[in-house]
Amino acid sequence: MSLERAIGLCFFLALAGPGLAQDAKATITTLVQHEAAAAEHRGHYTYTSEERSERTGGHLWQERVAETSWGKVRYLTAVDGQLLTGDRLASEKARVAGEASDPEGFKRSEAARADDEQHAKQMLELLPKAFLFGAPVSEGESLRIPFTPNPSYSPQSLEERVLYGMSGSVQIDPTTIRLQGIEGRMEKDVSIGFGLLATIHAGSNFSTTREHVGGEDWKTELLHTDINGKALFLKTIARQQDAKHWGFQKIADGTTVAQAVTLLEE
Repeated sequence: MSLERAIGLCFFLALAGPGLAQDAKATITTLVQHEAAAAEHRGHYTYTSEERSERTGGHLWQERVAETSWGKVRYLTAVDGQLLTGDRLASEKARVAGEASDPEGFKRSEAARADDEQHAKQMLELLPKAFLFGAPVSEGESLRIPFTPNPSYSPQSLEERVLYGMSGSVQIDPTTIRLQGIEGRMEKDVSIGFGLLATIHAGSNFSTTREHVGGEDWKTELLHTDINGKALFLKTIARQQDAKHWGFQKIADGTTVAQAVTLLEE
């Protein structure tokens, strides 16, 4: 552990004293504020991603990704460990060329795409008002704060009903009070509309791990989602995703979709 982090961790625990649970809530509130402020000024990056999900049809996709103000430009390079060649490669080049030539269309499609980190973001915003916190625990260079649903809180939306049914923990950098990771697990089935609208099954879970990539920027390194249930008319609810991101390189904030495509094809 670095000296700076060790001092920050010791200082936090010394201040907490006997009121650890209350100080945990104050720390979570500060964390949410820091993350909201950082989101307004976060940098854009390129990186490599490996993902297996519904989007990939259950296959393992390796992609180069470039972040822009309009969304993430993705360039598929390999499927199940095999590099793209021939017609498949030509098709992928044509697809990203189409995005470069129609940035407004790209913007619309990205706006409609479910954010792959939405559960972590929504849970983080919900934490201070809907959960109770246990005492912070020192864990290496981090603080881990456990959380459980606050029985006095009434969820305000269907999404909140799902997240509110989870218990888990938040991993925090004690020096900067920034999010290093969050995980949640549903301990029992959650029924919506007395089970008529939907039921999310016990064991459904998600987790996110982040790394500090420079300055004020933290990026998602590992992402896992496993949500299962049944909806109206017995339609299956399933959201499975496992992703790993690495090789973060900062790029200009004003990078266009066309410029992003050029960067990814280099």
